[in-house]
Amino acid sequence: MSNRLLIRVTLVWCGLMSAVEYGYSQDPLYSQFYSNPLYLNPALAGVERCPRFVMNYRNQWPGISDGGGNYVTYSASYDQHVDAISGGLGFALMHDREGVSGIFKTTRASAIYSYNLAVNRKLSLRFGGEATYFNKAIDWDQLTFGDMIDERYGFIYPTQETPIRTSVQGVDFSAGAIAYTKNFYGGVAVHHLTEPQETFLTGTDTYLPRKLTAHAGWVIPINKRYPDEGAISPNIMFQQQGGEFSQDPNAQQLYLGMYAYKGPLVAGLWYRPGDAFVPMIGIHTDYVRFGYSYDITVSKLTNRSGGSHEISLALLFDCKPQRTRFRPIACPKF
Repeated sequence: MSNRLLIRVTLVWCGLMSAVEYGYSQDPLYSQFYSNPLYLNPALAGVERCPRFVMNYRNQWPGISDGGGNYVTYSASYDQHVDAISGGLGFALMHDREGVSGIFKTTRASAIYSYNLAVNRKLSLRFGGEATYFNKAIDWDQLTFGDMIDERYGFIYPTQETPIRTSVQGVDFSAGAIAYTKNFYGGVAVHHLTEPQETFLTGTDTYLPRKLTAHAGWVIPINKRYPDEGAISPNIMFQQQGGEFSQDPNAQQLYLGMYAYKGPLVAGLWYRPGDAFVPMIGIHTDYVRFGYSYDITVSKLTNRSGGSHEISLALLFDCKPQRTRFRPIACPKF
C-alpha cells in the first residue's frame, strides 16, 4: 500500500474515531458571500425586489485528493419581493460532498420568508426566517477498518463492522435581520437554532452547532455627482460556529474585504487572518452577474492543498413596477 493511500485511510479513520463520544459538524464555507445571499442571511431574500436566480460552485483543496476535490459544494436559489406579503420569498438547495470520493454527502432544501419594514426615508429593516429539510449520508463501502489489514499485503480482508445507518435526516431552522440605508448595510444571522442531531453510530452524540454570522459594509461612490459610474465598498464579516453556542471548541473566522466597481467590471479582495487571501473578479450587468474567486492559502497547509476555486452566476429578471415604497439594498453582489 502506497504512503499516499495510507495517509488517506488514516485521515478517514481518525475522523470517524474522533466522533465516538461527541461529534460536531460545520457548515460549508463560501468566499463570495454576497453572491450566495440566502445562504449568508435569510433576511436577504427579496432584497432586489425582482426575481433572482443564483447558482454557486466551490471546490476546496482539490490538491489533497489528486484533483477530485475533498470538499465540493453546489447551491442554487431563487428569491423575489412580493408586495402582497410585505416581504420576500426564497427557496434554496445545497449539496455538499466531503472526503475522498465524496464519502460524506449533505443535501439541504430551504424555504425562506423575509419581512421588509421601511422605518423612515433613510432606514429600512428586514427580518428573515428559514425552515430547512436536510439529509446526510455516508458511503460505508469506501471506509476501511483495522480488521481489514494484513501486515504484509495491506487491506485485503472483509470487515466485521456493521453500519448502524447510512443516512440521517431532519428539520432545521434559522433566522436573520439586516438594517440598511442608501450606502450602509449591516446584519446578523443565527443558523441551526435547534442544533439538530446528526448521529450515525450507536453511543455517539453528534449534532450541528449554532452558527452566528455578523456582516457589515459601506458603498462609497467614486463620483458623488454620478454614483453609477463606480464605487468602492469596504466590508467586514465575522462567523462563529460552536463556542458559547455549544460544547465545541471555538470555530471562529474573521473576514476583511474590499470591492471596487467600474462600469460592468467588479474586483475584490478578502483576507482571512492567518488563513488565506481571496482575490475575485466579476462582471455585473442589469441581467447577469458572473464571478470567480480563488483562495490563496497562507496557513501551514500552504497551496499544496490546491487552494479553493469558486464560481457564481446570477440571472436577474424584470418585474412589474412596485406598488409600495421599496428600497433595494446596496450591498455587494459578490
